[in-house]
Amino acid sequence: MKNEAEQYYCREINHDRLYPNLDTLVNEELVEKGQLDRRTNYYTITNRGMDHIRERRKWDQQYIDV
Repeated sequence: MKNEAEQYYCREINHDRLYPNLDTLVNEELVEKGQLDRRTNYYTITNRGMDHIRERRKWDQQYIDV
């Protein structure tokens, strides 16, 4: 996720900024957090998270000519 965010924003994303934002998404039940090992977590989008993405796309389409 960090690499993709850095590519999207064309700059480095530091850990102090990334992980609090991920924790917020977990707390809002938009993503689930799991543990691969003692040092590595993984994140999976939830159905609620997908619903939010669909709603945002629908909203965007009102204002963007496709």
